[in-house]
Amino acid sequence: MSRWAMAEVLPHADAMILLDQVEACEAERIVCTRRVRAGEPFVADDGSLPAWAGLELMAQAIAAWAGCHALAAGAPIRLGFLLGTRHYHATADAFPAGSELRIEALRHFHDEAGMGVFACRIDAPGVRAEARLTVFSPPDAEELHHV
Repeated sequence: MSRWAMAEVLPHADAMILLDQVEACEAERIVCTRRVRAGEPFVADDGSLPAWAGLELMAQAIAAWAGCHALAAGAPIRLGFLLGTRHYHATADAFPAGSELRIEALRHFHDEAGMGVFACRIDAPGVRAEARLTVFSPPDAEELHHV
């Protein structure tokens, strides 16, 4: 699968793109990276990234997975929604300043209506976070405006 810039595969804008790049994208799995840098969204004064922000990194990895597959099929990028998570667990309160994060999402379930479940994890030096995320990407998000 070709590599695209994060801005091409995510329906996010500018500073809200929290991932640096896609390392691998396969039929059921994606691996993305992100370096924790001071001054970026959600980064604390000490330069660390609070562990709770890992949920957004996982959600963006899933969105990148969907974006890569859409672009490979010649389809437009669709909006997606994080519906929830179960058992988010991080082994520390924060990802250290300057650390390289490896974010992986593995698809467990996905249907034609746009529902999906992914097992996600983030690995960084001395820290690991894990969760199962439930997501929804409707085939036509414009219809949601009329509900």
